[in-house]
Amino acid sequence: MKSLLTLFCLLFLALPAAAEVPVYGYQIVNRYPHNPTSFTQGLEFHDGYLYEGTGRNGRSTLSKLNLETGEVLQSKRLASRYFGEGISIVGDRIFQLTWQSNIVFVYDLASFDTVTSFYHPTEGWGLTWDGEQLILSDGTATLQFIDPETFQVQRKVEVTLEGRPIRNLNELEYINGEVWANVWMTNEIVRVDPATGNINSVVNLTGLSQETRADSSDAVLNGIAWLKGSTPESGRLFVTGKLWSDLFEIELVPLQ
Repeated sequence: MKSLLTLFCLLFLALPAAAEVPVYGYQIVNRYPHNPTSFTQGLEFHDGYLYEGTGRNGRSTLSKLNLETGEVLQSKRLASRYFGEGISIVGDRIFQLTWQSNIVFVYDLASFDTVTSFYHPTEGWGLTWDGEQLILSDGTATLQFIDPETFQVQRKVEVTLEGRPIRNLNELEYINGEVWANVWMTNEIVRVDPATGNINSVVNLTGLSQETRADSSDAVLNGIAWLKGSTPESGRLFVTGKLWSDLFEIELVPLQ
């Protein structure tokens, strides 16, 4: 099951220890309440509200949240046979992946009513939108670029760090021309050039889980949201994890 870690993953799927790309640490700017029962799979800001997709069979939801209070303003629960995954907003629609059901749900942004659904042959992990195409991760080292009207794959790119494919790409966010991806079961976010798949830099969030209540072995880093500012540099970066009790606003600090 996706929520379980094996020793093999720990030994062989972590990022290289001595990467030559820039590495960033972080400082906490603010913290906000986050539902510690939410198994976060997708996170996105839109028009001042936070949208979150959560997973686990029987507990998967799509919610609209107040950032400051964590209050759930609107919510939709998926049928218990579906394990919800990444979400992304395109215009007046919300797309939500499922993990192994090969179904992508499309909802009306205002009402959360189901508009349509698509079949997709791979697992669904993370999802984001670059302004033209949806970008999907499926647990491999591959990102898929998808037409939102048909959900047909237009192209694929392999994500690599100094030539080494990096698997387990999970929740995604498109920020200032880069795809940011949580690497499942690590403390790292990789920043990817969507044209080439090359990782331009790594964000190391080691220690952040110790700043929140994260009592389960499943309570790993997963969730990136970018609140756009008036300039690219003035945007705000938020991160959280599955089953974490806090959502953090952070700033990056160069480490190397």
